[in-house]
Order: sequence, then C-alpha cells, then structure tokens
Amino acid sequence: MKISLIIPSRNNLKYLDWAYKSIRANQGEHEVEICVADDASTDGTWNWCVETEKRDPLFKWIRNMGPERQGLVILNDRLINEVATNDLCMIYHADMYLCPGALDAIEMNMYSYLDDAEEVHRVKNPKTITSLTRIEPPLHPPGPEKVVFDVGVEPDEFDEQALLYKVSELMQLHENDPGVTEGVFAPWAFWKSDFHEIGGHDILFAPQSKEDSDIFNRFALNGIKFVQTWQGFVYHMTCRGSRFNPTAGGAPGKDSPEWLHTTTVNMKNFIRKWGHMVKHDEYMKPVIPSKYNIGIRVKNSNDQLLELLEPWCDRIYVDHRFDGYVLKEQKNTRIDLIKRVHNITENDRHDYDDIVVEIDGNRFTQQDFNYIMQLAEILDASDLINEFDQPGEQFELGTLKITINSVNTYEKENIICRK
Repeated sequence: MKISLIIPSRNNLKYLDWAYKSIRANQGEHEVEICVADDASTDGTWNWCVETEKRDPLFKWIRNMGPERQGLVILNDRLINEVATNDLCMIYHADMYLCPGALDAIEMNMYSYLDDAEEVHRVKNPKTITSLTRIEPPLHPPGPEKVVFDVGVEPDEFDEQALLYKVSELMQLHENDPGVTEGVFAPWAFWKSDFHEIGGHDILFAPQSKEDSDIFNRFALNGIKFVQTWQGFVYHMTCRGSRFNPTAGGAPGKDSPEWLHTTTVNMKNFIRKWGHMVKHDEYMKPVIPSKYNIGIRVKNSNDQLLELLEPWCDRIYVDHRFDGYVLKEQKNTRIDLIKRVHNITENDRHDYDDIVVEIDGNRFTQQDFNYIMQLAEILDASDLINEFDQPGEQFELGTLKITINSVNTYEKENIICRK
C-alpha cells in the first residue's frame, strides 16, 4: 500500500522526530510518504527537515516562513494538494507514535479484495475514512473510543516496550471480532478524491480549532462511511501543537492562552455555520441536527444579549446601537456580521426568516437560552415541523415566541467549501 502521511508541525521538533522514527520503524511493507509542514518554527525544525530530506527520498516538506503561523487548516490542505503524491492520505499529528500493524489495519479497511476465479483484485473502498485507535495518557476524560494507558507524556520518558506489550494484548483481544466502530478523529485516512469533492478544510476555522468537527460533518453529509479500527493503534501524547504546546504557554494538561482563544472564537464560528455546537455520539461519530434559517428579534436588547445570541441565528434584529459589537467581533470571523445584525422595526418583513424567534430582553432567562441552544433538535422533534401546513404557525418556549414560516433545512448547503 502507498500512503502519504500529512503532518503540520510548529515548534514540535522533539515530538516530530519521535513520531518520524516510529513511522519508519513500524511502517511494515508499506510505502509511506511523510509530508511535513514547518509552520514558522523556531526550534530547529527547518534544519531537521533539510537533513531528513537528504537521507530519506520519501520525506517531503514545505515551510511557512512566518513570522505568523498559518495553522492546520491551511497547511493540511497545502500538503494534500501540493505535496502528497498518493491518492490515499492520512492526517497525522506530530505527537503520535505509529504502532506496529497500524498501516495493515488501514489497508484492510480502505481496500477490498475481489476474487474473479482467475485472480484476486484489490479495489478501493470508496467514500470511506478509517481512523486508528488512540492510546493516550490520562490527560483527558476517558471514553469508549480510546484506550487510556500511560507510557509517558514526553519522548524522553516514553516506555516503548510497555506500549508494544499493550498493543499486542489489544490486537489479540480484537483478533476474532471485526474490531470496528464508527468514530472519526486523528489519525484518519482518506481518499484525496473524497477530500477534494467537498473542497477540503474551511478557511473559516483558520488557523485551527473546530476545523476537524466541521469537515467530519461535511464528510458525513456527503455519504462517507466512518470506520474506527481496533486492530491498529497510535500512542498519542496529545495536543502538543497548540493546546499543550509549551512555546505557546501550555504544558501537559494545561491549556495555552493561544488555544483558549482559538477554540472560543471558532466554536462561535461553528455555531454560526451549523446552528448548533459540536455534537457526536460516544464513539465520536458526528451527530448533525437540521440547519434552519433562523431570525432572532430582541426587544429591550443590549450588547450582552447581542453577543450571547448572535451566533445562534442567521440574522438578529435589536433595538439598541450595535456598531460597537460588530466592530469588536468582526476581527474574529470571516463571516460578514453586517449581514447578520440589523435594527428592529415594527414593519420589518419576516418572510426571509424561516423561523422567527421573538425575545423580550427584560424577561429573558437562562432556560430561554437553553431553548435557543437546543432549538434545532426541538424543531426536528416538533409536531409543528412534521405536520407543517401553512406559514405563520406559532408556539411558545418559556418566554420565547416562535413563528414558523417554512420548514426548509440547509445543512447540506454546508457540504462543499468554496474558497
């Protein structure tokens, strides 16, 4: 099998070198092209890439000269589109150790073998993404999609033999069962054609944070089958590129200010685009409520309410001066807020808002906001939606007055990213 591993890295050299050595040690009979992007690193990554390229013909790299980082959104796509020569690629992190047999498990799920009585043919499994199972130290809450097992949080304390013994145990455990669930997360292997079909990552989420949840939603809506193999593993030291990166102010288990900013900003952008927060089942398979066209109309409004409610609709109408909010928030999003925030007037037309939510800011409660956050799921389950007859049907939730003009949904319009 030929596969290209896609690895952006920023001030991650000690992890990147550790990850690279594990790939070359445990790639088996597969031809593995390692594609690295140096994202304006200052820790010697550039020199390491130059030297590695000299001795490894299947090592390729690009460099962002900086000084500002470009991030995962831009560099993942550059590596896939400009550097990787194989149709089969895998998004990989610089703080991951590739375990023995992992690429065999990728091949087993990304290809099928057909016997036509004369010879066996290997064919691609189209519309398939395969994730390896992560083995991680206890830096995050446990979950059924991963294995929590501590063999070190730094390369210099990594207990390789303990990991290999654990991997052997896990592979024996799943030897006689399919070893498959439906989660999706890094490292994930995919066909370039499927990636290009949806337009790659959305620049809205640059430099990073929530770009993976967005693209997984879009893959799911475009008919991709997610496979998480329990016969292939990586050891993941977790989040060393940004969240726990010491050069950005983080540490193992300590969030960096940089990551706190990007995850907060891009959660708002995710909500603006999808109408809900990131949702998935216990195995990390995306759960995607309908995307409705929602207008929120707020009487007795203020900037605090505007900031709280604006991401949760397509348009918001307020009765106070809002230019200060737009000026402050516009730097955090590529979405044009002028098209989203408007003055409320008594004779406003409502017919371009499929769902109208009327709010009195003097009566608005936390429970009302909970309804706003769950509105897509509430509408999906509502008899008024299922039995919609004519525009103008109304109902109330708490102090919210909701008018239904149309039950059209728009989540599939998000599938293709047009840059």
